[in-house]
Amino acid sequence: MNVKEITDNIYYVGVNDRTLTLFEGLWPLPYGVTYNSYVVKGEKSVALIDTVNIDEVREFINNIRSLKLNVNIDYLVVNHMEPDHSGSIAEILRMYPDIKIVGNVKTVEMIKGFYHITDDSAFKVIKEGDKIDLGGKTLQFSLIPMVHWPETMVTYVPEDKLLFSGDAFGTFGALNGGVVDYEMDTDVYIEEMYRYYSNIVGKYGVPVQRALSKLKDIPVSYICPTHGPVWKERIGDVMKIVDNLSAYRSEEGAVIVYGSMYGNTAEVAETIASELSGRGIKPIKVYNASTAPMSNIISDAFRYKILAVGSATYSMRLFPPVETFMNAMETREIKNKDFGIFGSYTWAKDIVLTRLEEYAKRMKLPVKAALCFQHSSNDGTSAEVKKFVDKLL
Repeated sequence: MNVKEITDNIYYVGVNDRTLTLFEGLWPLPYGVTYNSYVVKGEKSVALIDTVNIDEVREFINNIRSLKLNVNIDYLVVNHMEPDHSGSIAEILRMYPDIKIVGNVKTVEMIKGFYHITDDSAFKVIKEGDKIDLGGKTLQFSLIPMVHWPETMVTYVPEDKLLFSGDAFGTFGALNGGVVDYEMDTDVYIEEMYRYYSNIVGKYGVPVQRALSKLKDIPVSYICPTHGPVWKERIGDVMKIVDNLSAYRSEEGAVIVYGSMYGNTAEVAETIASELSGRGIKPIKVYNASTAPMSNIISDAFRYKILAVGSATYSMRLFPPVETFMNAMETREIKNKDFGIFGSYTWAKDIVLTRLEEYAKRMKLPVKAALCFQHSSNDGTSAEVKKFVDKLL
């Protein structure tokens, strides 16, 4: 049980999940994940902010009961409808049959569709700027559509300068005892934030920037996301990370992603890495697309400025794991990279470069450097790599 009073009469009642191995059935969870929920107790009313994945509902209900509120919960605020946060709505409604479910029009549509709660009297529909007075605690609502679902919103408590941010500012990683960032070593969560954003939210940079613009003039002392720690001491750090990623601003460094059947394309990838290192570029991340977790590759490709992608020719197409990676980049509309492409062939000379250039054209991502070689590297390959890197930098 990981129940904590964050600030006066605002409580964390979320749960850890150390069993799930793939988030959304795709993304590895080496450190687990949290589903965060919060209770706000006013002088006249009580609100529950979001719920948890249905698999963890038993612990969730125990957490709520442990507060010994001795009053009903009057409101359930649904900031985000993904089932890892909305999955326990029906159970909460059974516990508190008179509770009002608070959300916007799109939220209500989704609740009716997912959980077949169709009685309109169960809902309190809000719009931008609406408020609920709990008595000494005010819930103020702001819509942030497409961060990263169309119904997403945030809830602000002005008396405590506290923001319930939904998936915004979230991160992978279960909580190990502490809840607020100053209670723990947060370095692992900061690293996992890059992976979380790029894997889950990455495509929606423009809506995230719009959401951030709404926050710029609001004083925030606590950020309470639906995954990961409550942020207080590191609010500036996490806001900067999300701002940079959503604006597609890259950090210095290089990522080389390759697919190789018999080691020839891999050898050139290593030569490129060596040449970049000799030019003072760091960090450099080299990924074999066949064996490295795609989640990590996407994260670093999103994060660092230089991106070089290489592929062997495979059945007149890109090597399949490289094609998977490029599909992920196109889906996330990645931009503002120093982009280079390279590849090998035996008899079909232009397949790899042509396919990679097609991706680049659709992504509006200029190709700064290209290198194609036949069979295997030779005495002239190092010179070709130097030219490739010259153009890339």
